[in-house]
Amino acid sequence: MSKQFIYKSVFAPYFNSFLEMKKTMGFGLTKFHWILLEFDKFFIETGAENLYITREQITEWNNTRINDSKRTLYDKYSILRQLCFYLCHLGHECYIPRMPKHRWPEFIPYVFTHEQIEKILKESDKLIIANKNMNCGLFAIPALLRLLYSTGLRIGEALSIKNEDVDFVRQLIVLKKTKNQMQRLAPLHPSLLEVLRQYKESRDKIPMQGLSAPKGSFFISTIGKPLNKKSVYPWFKKILKECSIPHLGHQGPRIHDIRHTCAVHSLIKLVGDGLDIYCALPILSVFLGHKTIIGTERYVRLTQEMYPEIIKMEQSTTSFIFPNNPKIEIDYGND
Repeated sequence: MSKQFIYKSVFAPYFNSFLEMKKTMGFGLTKFHWILLEFDKFFIETGAENLYITREQITEWNNTRINDSKRTLYDKYSILRQLCFYLCHLGHECYIPRMPKHRWPEFIPYVFTHEQIEKILKESDKLIIANKNMNCGLFAIPALLRLLYSTGLRIGEALSIKNEDVDFVRQLIVLKKTKNQMQRLAPLHPSLLEVLRQYKESRDKIPMQGLSAPKGSFFISTIGKPLNKKSVYPWFKKILKECSIPHLGHQGPRIHDIRHTCAVHSLIKLVGDGLDIYCALPILSVFLGHKTIIGTERYVRLTQEMYPEIIKMEQSTTSFIFPNNPKIEIDYGND
């Protein structure tokens, strides 16, 4: 474990075993690490000595979170609730907090146009590494951005790819570390396959051992270290600037918006090829790795707002089945 996440409160051993359990179940631990660190500091500052969490302690902790957004507080309560259930299971009775109401405005993603995506990819090829910046992630950025747009992967999923996961023969990537803890396959278009092959050939020329090891990270920096989000995002913002696309801080555009763009553009392509928009949803849902189709339905709305001509095309093909103003007579009978 990183020195940054060494827990010191009376609950420290249980935090560690709780994290180990989540890891075994296939969960990503980044969010758990940070939130448990916050709880750890709170228990130290309040002098907690007993191995149970009371309602009063939770209320006191909640009163310190005046700057947390509703969404952030919801996530923290979710992990706290899971922790309390875990402690109860081990014989340490805890108060099980209720989840806050799920009320916050839906985030509207930024969907790039086809022209903007083309410009982003071209600008990523033009960027140059500074002479003094030897540990730089720019080396992999052009291939990474093309992968995100072509496959709709989450940035975390893309950066977790190992060498053994990329199958150049079957033209696919095996995704083992996903948000929903469900392995899936990401098909590779021939043009993307060639980009990844060129990147790998250039990467393997770096004079370091183990770059091609099966368990080694596929996307690396110029000194062989695995690429991470912090090293990717600054380059993405720089590319947006070169493309004259305004960046509005937390409002984006975010690198995750490439995934949303891939979804909308894919839906447009499927409908444009003659597939019913609601028949396309299950295909898109599997492609994106959603647990349910509900998570994919939002892209229909985004498509309606940004490309109304697609919906008009759909309506023209189904108008004889669903007339605009059907007259329905209802006979209630003896019901």
